Amino acid sequence: MKVLMVYPEFPNTYWSFKYALPLAGKSSSYPPLGLMTISGLLPGNWEKRLVDMNVEALTDNDLRWADVVFASAMIVQQPSLIEVIKRAKAFGLRVVLGGPLASAGAELVATPDHIFVGEAEAGLTDLLRDLESGRALPVYQANGKPDLAHVQPADLSLIDMRHYSSMAVQYSRGCPFSCEFCDIIEIYGRVPRTKTSDQMLVEFDSLYKMGWRGSIFIVDDNFIGNKKNVKEFLPDLCRWMKEHHHPFRLFTEASLNLADDEPLLDLMRNANFHRVLLGIETPVEESLKAAKKGQNTRRDLIASVRKIQSYGIEVMGAFIVGFDQDPADIFQRQIDFIRQSAIPIAMVGLLTALPETQLWRRLKKEGRLLEESTGDNTDCSLNFETRMNRQTVLEGYKTILKTLYHPREFYARAQASLKNTSSTGFSTAEIKSITMLLAGVRVLFKLGLLDASRKEFWRFLRRIYCERRDLLPDAMVLAAMGYHVRKLTEQYCGPLASS
Repeated sequence: MKVLMVYPEFPNTYWSFKYALPLAGKSSSYPPLGLMTISGLLPGNWEKRLVDMNVEALTDNDLRWADVVFASAMIVQQPSLIEVIKRAKAFGLRVVLGGPLASAGAELVATPDHIFVGEAEAGLTDLLRDLESGRALPVYQANGKPDLAHVQPADLSLIDMRHYSSMAVQYSRGCPFSCEFCDIIEIYGRVPRTKTSDQMLVEFDSLYKMGWRGSIFIVDDNFIGNKKNVKEFLPDLCRWMKEHHHPFRLFTEASLNLADDEPLLDLMRNANFHRVLLGIETPVEESLKAAKKGQNTRRDLIASVRKIQSYGIEVMGAFIVGFDQDPADIFQRQIDFIRQSAIPIAMVGLLTALPETQLWRRLKKEGRLLEESTGDNTDCSLNFETRMNRQTVLEGYKTILKTLYHPREFYARAQASLKNTSSTGFSTAEIKSITMLLAGVRVLFKLGLLDASRKEFWRFLRRIYCERRDLLPDAMVLAAMGYHVRKLTEQYCGPLASS
């Protein structure tokens, strides 16, 4: 059987970095790790082909080649998925859908022939058997949560790594916390499961042998969810990185209680973690408590961020407005917090009720749900009735974005963040590579010559050069990321004043 694995296109969002990627000579941030992992579960005699629509077009020839289409998608990819399903059915192909969209309980606009709900390692073999025999059912459900110690590594042969700015690996699934708005605990559970050190090092070895050098995203929704296991893994990773002269720069997502564990922070620094995304959400403790985000309460949030930064790890922050408990001054409080904590890339979003989350169930019971979530909490849409006046929330949200991503404001936070960086995560070989040199030229040309805010860009680079010239590559990366979020902000909120 010939299986065509298709990853639908992401729309342009704050998380896509589509304006920054061309400056690095890349088409997408990360490869479709889920489909690459599924590849290892398919029968050995099946032929496999993967089309990531974020880096290449899905052609009629691809569809003519296939016997069946496997698609994986997030909610935000559903518009592209609809077109994939329509095109596949026009060629008489069956479509199998899995991944977060299938498992989240979202209402599907276009119906695939077969849906697999849950983690594929726990039951996909039944679907594969029935597909071969021609007796596949409409819906299959995973049988529990799989032990990650038996998960196969991603099939790297399916992709051209040159298209991507970062590779992706997964260490764990699940999170021990119970945030009301989060769908991760609904899909993967509250007991974090992890791979073994040996499994992880095999994946790092594979990437190294295939010539990858640079950024790797450890895609866990909470890398430190199982602290005991991660502390056993990191010393092995530190040794591997040292033996291989630190070929990779690592970043991940974690909960804010990372700040409480200095030995863990030290291990992450030694393993060359250079960035972490924290779910900070809001400086308003009443909102945190109501959202069941207790791990962020009873602490000095800014001190926690600075603790992590003091280990040379850049902090990206996820923030939310629209909680029922938000006070009238929430918008200025978010701006003040992000300024004081020197978080350059602050992903501020509107609260959204994702399908089958605790928040979704509560709002449905209260009669406040309006529509399905778009899956993008930054597109200035609200899918429920807010306690605060709806227009006030939307206008306040836009004020936050316009303030934070004004060039002068952004570059000031980027400079303050870099002051806390212990050393660049780039290897000497990577800095001297033709790929890095060309990326630098593109950034200088686009932001230094063509951009309306070029004066602020050159002022920023001059300051970094005088204070920490070894961090110029890091500064260029931040400038490119800042350019992307500024362009998105202009789309949503109108032109920002140039400096």
